[in-house]
Amino acid sequence: MKITVVTGNAHKAAEVAAFFHGTAEITHIFLDLPEHRSDDVGEIARGKAGYAFEQLKRPLIVDDTGFFIDALNGFPGPYAAYVLNTIGNSGILKLMEGRENRSARFVTAIAFADENGVRVFKGTIKGWVAQAPRGEGGFGYDPIFETGEKTLAEIPLEEKSRISHRARALAAFHDWFVEKYRTP
Repeated sequence: MKITVVTGNAHKAAEVAAFFHGTAEITHIFLDLPEHRSDDVGEIARGKAGYAFEQLKRPLIVDDTGFFIDALNGFPGPYAAYVLNTIGNSGILKLMEGRENRSARFVTAIAFADENGVRVFKGTIKGWVAQAPRGEGGFGYDPIFETGEKTLAEIPLEEKSRISHRARALAAFHDWFVEKYRTP
């Protein structure tokens, strides 16, 4: 079966292709998708997948990711990209000054759409907001998000790709997909 990854990020498409190597043929397309509003990244991904399927009429996946900080009542949540582009990591660290509770989590929702509808798979990684940015790798919030002893920016990409929120969502989708579309 062919699955189209709808994203403007070629790296995400390559990550999906690696998960499905030998299981499904992965293609990549960019499609300008409307951004549905919700506090739930799963509902946002569901809306984008439904729209994309209406346009393309082929099996596809889209994703959406949120960054949720407990001390900030879940902010920036599903608005993580906007917040990163406006106040950045330095703004998040400023908002966190003096706060003892630094727990946070990333949640990625992968939505698969085909002629049978849309199904959503989520992956979460828990950690906390670092006191200061650390690490040279990664992107986005990676330098300020700690899990274990390191920030995501300090973890080698290969390892991060195995433990990340996106990897967990992809693994859940992959397992379901293989079971559903396995040939006897």
